[in-house]
Amino acid sequence: MKYIGYCRKSTDEKDKQVLSIDQQLSELKEFAEKENLEIVDFLTEAQTAKILGRPVFNSLVKRLEKGEAQGIVSWNPDRLARNSVDGGKIIYLLDTGELQSLKFPTHWFENTPQGRFMLSIAFGQAKYYVDNLSQNVHRGLKYKIKQGVWPARAPMGYRNDRNTKSIVVYEPEARPLKKAFELYATGKYALHDIGAFLFEHGMKNKYSGGQLNDSNLRRVFMRPFYTGFMVFKGEMYEGTHEAIIDKALFDKVQIVRKQRGYFHQNKSKRYDFAFTGLMKCRYCNCSITAEHRPFFFPRTNHKADYIYYHCTKKKGFCIQKGYTREEKLETQFRNIIQSLSVSQFWVDQMNNFLMQDIEAQKIEDKNQSLRLTTDITQTEQKLDKLLEAYLDTVIDSDSYIKKKNELMERKSFLNGKTKELTSENPVWIEGVKEFIDCAQKCAKSRAR
Repeated sequence: MKYIGYCRKSTDEKDKQVLSIDQQLSELKEFAEKENLEIVDFLTEAQTAKILGRPVFNSLVKRLEKGEAQGIVSWNPDRLARNSVDGGKIIYLLDTGELQSLKFPTHWFENTPQGRFMLSIAFGQAKYYVDNLSQNVHRGLKYKIKQGVWPARAPMGYRNDRNTKSIVVYEPEARPLKKAFELYATGKYALHDIGAFLFEHGMKNKYSGGQLNDSNLRRVFMRPFYTGFMVFKGEMYEGTHEAIIDKALFDKVQIVRKQRGYFHQNKSKRYDFAFTGLMKCRYCNCSITAEHRPFFFPRTNHKADYIYYHCTKKKGFCIQKGYTREEKLETQFRNIIQSLSVSQFWVDQMNNFLMQDIEAQKIEDKNQSLRLTTDITQTEQKLDKLLEAYLDTVIDSDSYIKKKNELMERKSFLNGKTKELTSENPVWIEGVKEFIDCAQKCAKSRAR
């Protein structure tokens, strides 16, 4: 009787793959010599047996059906099958007589009704092991995610802390990553520009070593993980890790994403003109646009770049003709800015008024903080009631996940608002300070 040796290493056991296959081959050769078995070929396969479609196993079945061999030698029945279909194929080949013998160094088998029954139990145990292992792994992942811990490798901007078994912010990546969100939220930068910016700060594609491509950045910008929340199998959870950005900034990025049509980028070369968007045509009220025009002077072999402004004539005919050089516009704007400068007396007055507003703002912030705390508590109570309704089968799984994600989005928004209140100065206060400082310095711009 001729046998085919079959050795398999599971892709789920990466640390033991190579050693396992070598050990199996060695054991089978020694076993075959001891039992005087004629082995015509050894087949090896590096693939899990819990799913269908193993090419080497399928070729083994076909060779048995062709009569190339009448028996199989393998280390254990679980090397042949861990699913009901492949196990059934082996049993069926025994029933039809195309397979007459199975030999295992670790398992006794004889081709009798009792032997086939015991083999089916062995295949069933192998399948049960896989099913139970999968369930235990999923249960462990679900437990970690419910505790607010991401059960996988930390994403860009974070690191896995082996000591605390948690995910912590990695500042060398977190700072430029936050800046990348801020830049993209302005709507002025393409994904390629963001990738180049991050590359300058040492953040590369881990496979190619080059800058992050558009697909990488899409996944980064669409991931709520950076706001302190996690999505696992379509369900949102609050994480214990520190957020890198707030919910407001994340939402701005999503708006830009949608406006650009799934991050569609115009990669044509652009110029940033100083005064576009600030002026309208006096004749037709259309916007004033600018053009960059390079000139070459043959006599002096000199190159020069000039910027000209003119009416877009978007509404059609306009009597405005000609172009205005940027240098002339700059002079006009300097004169306008000069007229906006204020004396030191009014600077002191505005600073006094600002301090009064800051004190009033602190009182308002305290009241707002109480309202936000109440809203957060109510949202958490709704989440608890929603979970109870789901456990009592009042609502189905899809409805539960949809409503839970809405409430988690709401909670994320409220947490962001609370974080804004805890900052030293609100955004508008910094803006007013900058305005006062700018107004005080306007007079100096004319002298430059």
